[in-house]
Amino acid sequence: MNRTAFLFPGQGTQVVGMGKEIYEKYEEAKEVYNKASKILDIDVAKLCFDGNEEELNKTENTQIAILITSLAMLEVLRKNNIEADIVAGLSLGEYTALIYAGVISIEDGISLIRKRGQIMQNNIPEGNWKMAAIIGLENETVEEICMEANEIIGFCKPANYNCPGQVVVSGEEKAIETVIDMANERGAKKAILLNTSGPFHTIKLEKAKQEFQKELEKVNIGKTKIEVVRNIDGRTYGEEDDIRDILARHMLSPVRFDETIKYMLNDGVDTFIEIGPGKTLTGFIKRASKEVKTANVNDLESLEQLVSYESNG
Repeated sequence: MNRTAFLFPGQGTQVVGMGKEIYEKYEEAKEVYNKASKILDIDVAKLCFDGNEEELNKTENTQIAILITSLAMLEVLRKNNIEADIVAGLSLGEYTALIYAGVISIEDGISLIRKRGQIMQNNIPEGNWKMAAIIGLENETVEEICMEANEIIGFCKPANYNCPGQVVVSGEEKAIETVIDMANERGAKKAILLNTSGPFHTIKLEKAKQEFQKELEKVNIGKTKIEVVRNIDGRTYGEEDDIRDILARHMLSPVRFDETIKYMLNDGVDTFIEIGPGKTLTGFIKRASKEVKTANVNDLESLEQLVSYESNG
């Protein structure tokens, strides 16, 4: 039995102009941008298409821009009867997945993600924070390196377990630079600084978590219409779960996208479609399995290719 997963990207994939051609061609995509602009009282289309890179890269803007880009693409796919059996997202992308699955309404989701971005931006503790990707080492080796650097230099922790052999670490700049050096000494294929600055998915965002928890209390939580695999542990949300609590803890907990992929592969997913800017998640899937099919929807051409393939298939 064929099973299709939709995957939604997180922060770091944004680029000025993302989604513009789709907005201009498809009325249902334009409606998503217009709805967000009304709810937030900002011009979301302008932010995504015509804004400068510096503005777009502010966390409070980045998160809403990526969410709306993915949701607009989803609307076009929905109109063409292209649906998923199971969904997941990376960090911010988990909210796109929850909206798609009917757990959070699009209206609540838009307001919530704007607040999430603002809260995260306003509650980054003082200091020089960096994130780095370590490629080609076992998880345990990266964890050991972080523990050593944490003891002798400064705060650092694994923040994202992306896929087998790829871990993102987060922490104080000097500690992260030390982690990069130590990773290279221990045979990493690559260890590079990322274009993000904040101790995301670590205990340093405790204050942000507490503030965000209050915002989550205002949101209605519905039942999942399809399976959603959560970042916190790579398991699906169940009826007994306290989803608000999980989403609050999500801010402090490492993203287990490696476990998310493993769950989906074990669940029989054979087609993965990444929806939103970039191709990051597709790369993770390809590292984890050479057998499955992958596709991207990140611009007008790739969207129309998928629609054409599905309608002829």
